[in-house]
Amino acid sequence: MANVREVVKDLYWIGVNDHRTDIFERIHPIPEGVSYNSYVLLDEKTVLFDTVDFEFAPYFLDNLAYVLGDRPLDYIIINHWEPDHASTFQEVILRHPEATVISTEKGFYFMSQFNYHCDKRITVGTGDTFSSGKHNFAFVQMPMVHWPEPMATLDTTNGVLFSADAFGSFKAIDGKLFDDEVNWDRDFLEPGRRYLTNIVGKYGAYVQAVLKVAATLPIKIICPLHGVIWRKNLGYIIDKYDKWSSYTPEDNGVMIAYGSMYGNTEQVAQKLASEVVQRGITDVTVWDVSNTHMSYLISEAFRVGHIILACPTYNLGVYPPMKNFLNDMVALNMQKRTVGIIENGTWAPTSGEEMKKILDQMFEIYYLDSEVSFMSSPDENTDKELAALADAIVASVKKQEK
Repeated sequence: MANVREVVKDLYWIGVNDHRTDIFERIHPIPEGVSYNSYVLLDEKTVLFDTVDFEFAPYFLDNLAYVLGDRPLDYIIINHWEPDHASTFQEVILRHPEATVISTEKGFYFMSQFNYHCDKRITVGTGDTFSSGKHNFAFVQMPMVHWPEPMATLDTTNGVLFSADAFGSFKAIDGKLFDDEVNWDRDFLEPGRRYLTNIVGKYGAYVQAVLKVAATLPIKIICPLHGVIWRKNLGYIIDKYDKWSSYTPEDNGVMIAYGSMYGNTEQVAQKLASEVVQRGITDVTVWDVSNTHMSYLISEAFRVGHIILACPTYNLGVYPPMKNFLNDMVALNMQKRTVGIIENGTWAPTSGEEMKKILDQMFEIYYLDSEVSFMSSPDENTDKELAALADAIVASVKKQEK
């Protein structure tokens, strides 16, 4: 049974939805699944754009056969060789040895590393073109978005951009193929942000370069390898990608991330949230770094402009779950944030300075003047310091809103 949808005239989505995989790349939880998108063009020559994860090969191959009918497969364009998009490639070649494969030089190098083989190939790079008959294509290499080899393929005839992993999202699409068929703000904004920030976050400068090129192209539809196809609100998703990849806060909110061994630091974090909200700033979220997966913490850190870090001292250093969060922010190139510090130490409160040592590895990190330091459990002095910190947060938020 085939499951396909027409994207535009002669172009079909033949992808699959994955609700079996619990952890994407064995790192990131995907409780709402993920889609693997692949497309077929029926022109004078037939063209397949990418494949899907191998686990779903039977369904994908049924979709491909249904769309092709009795026609041969003339070309396969592989924009990205990561296995969730290319591991069914060899199965396609076995069934369609007549196909010529089009990819980048680095792409074919990766192909050989995965022990895939093809007899006929065309190597392309930025500026190269190709015609399937009525449709003409231009290729743009996208190194480090998020592997070295990806490219985007633009159908200059109808403005369809096959964007590889760019403009993708976690979460299965489950029949809702286009952006105007979903409530993206409600259902896909967080999965989309979590996907971009955790998968591609380190390479923001490369995404910015791609966005600059995209601004010069006559793009009307974006067909990514994950998530919905963009045909109505291209400006919306491009603006989001611009913010995320330039490390510009999406919202001027406040993230309070805490680690707490026995509940005392948690109590202080919750009290701070209450103090800030009472002062009129309601975009405040509180996160326990010990029981929240890192990908959600990173997504929220990319969203907000202010991050408040609260944790106990542990072995004269940073509480390990908090240290992991900070190290992940460093690894993903986090920058342009205002940070507040809360430290707890029963006999040696050093976690604040140790957190700063990690944060100082990032660019454009600004510290609030008010900090909180307490011994074991909060007291009246802690209340005063929390009030001062809340005042500093509110003043900073309002200053950035101007």
